[in-house]
Amino acid sequence: MQIPELRQSRFQGWSVAWVAFVVAVFGWGVGFYSPGVLLLTLHASKGWPVAMISSAITAHFLIGAALVVYLPEAHRAIGLAQTTMIGAVLAGAGIVAWSAASAPWQLLVAAAISGSGWAATSGAAINAMVAPWFDRDRPKAIGLAFNGASIAGIVFPPLLILLIAKIGLEPAAVALGIAMPVVIIPLSIFYLRRDPKGLGLTPDGRLVDSKPHLATPSPRSSRKDIIKTMRFMTLSGAFALALFAQVGLLTHLLNRISPLLGANGAAAAVGMVTASAVLGRTLLGWTTGGRDRRLAASANFLLQSAGVALMTISDAPTFVLVGCVLFGLGVGNVVSLPPLIAQQEFRAPDVGTVVALVVAVNQAVFALSPAVLGLLRDISTSYVVPFALAAAMQIAAALIVLIRPPGRSAAD
Repeated sequence: MQIPELRQSRFQGWSVAWVAFVVAVFGWGVGFYSPGVLLLTLHASKGWPVAMISSAITAHFLIGAALVVYLPEAHRAIGLAQTTMIGAVLAGAGIVAWSAASAPWQLLVAAAISGSGWAATSGAAINAMVAPWFDRDRPKAIGLAFNGASIAGIVFPPLLILLIAKIGLEPAAVALGIAMPVVIIPLSIFYLRRDPKGLGLTPDGRLVDSKPHLATPSPRSSRKDIIKTMRFMTLSGAFALALFAQVGLLTHLLNRISPLLGANGAAAAVGMVTASAVLGRTLLGWTTGGRDRRLAASANFLLQSAGVALMTISDAPTFVLVGCVLFGLGVGNVVSLPPLIAQQEFRAPDVGTVVALVVAVNQAVFALSPAVLGLLRDISTSYVVPFALAAAMQIAAALIVLIRPPGRSAAD
């Protein structure tokens, strides 16, 4: 007779996933989407060149990339909750520092603060919150948590633009800088200090078998061993190219479409992009299951490239908006697919390290995109060349992600 699985009546893992959702809202809202609004505002109010402000945004992402490599060690040393709380405070202080800059060099100081906060509240952090609680249901939980990033794209650009128009840049930044830790610190204290083992659970809410087990946990592979595998190289390479294109496009999207749709219309279009991202990520989370996640990633990149091509070849508002939707349908999946592919292809003890390394490589590469696309825009005096480059990189990513040897990681 088959014995049914034992479960808690209420599995706390879904509460943790919702907390990760809230952290993602603020993490991406302040650390990912606000730089695009700051670029537009600082360029208009200070007269600083787009390329100069873009370079500071690049520094913000590079600092985040350098620090996120060591995020697993920070979580083990001081705890997931404490690391997240520190990240929330730094991110909030960072956006205030951006708004208070009175000279271009001060943007680099602000980038050091905001980049540190971004490292502790970005993709590797969200995965670290969700992964211990889910195995079979991880695609759904990851989809839920990372949808916070898409909600951030819907809420933060128009909210920040509205606040800036009503009360000014510095008061708007102070309001967001205070709100982030005020919301995240209590949630971290109440929900991120425990893990399933402490509650006598295994992932997905099953109760731990009371029978003793002689097997010892598998040791973690070294970063060096992970990095040299073909799986890691093609995974990180493909998503680095895709995110280079995506981050550059999102940073410059307001500047690109504002002349066509106006400031409010452009902000609404960015909201349309991220609303599409919620739909795309939700569909992926509920349909991917055990299917080939690399194939899904390839299709995702091609869909995005079609949308970017429309925004490249046409200034007609209808075509631009359709391009935003197609591009947006894949935006969320570019962030949430790497942890899911890592779960499928690497040993469980290594997944956290793999995700942190992929995020670090991605950020180190896409950190250059705001500056590169900004420079190309200034040289060519239009966004045709930078947007065409982004579309080409998405096509290249669609091909690279399909390259992988059979079986699991060579680090097994």
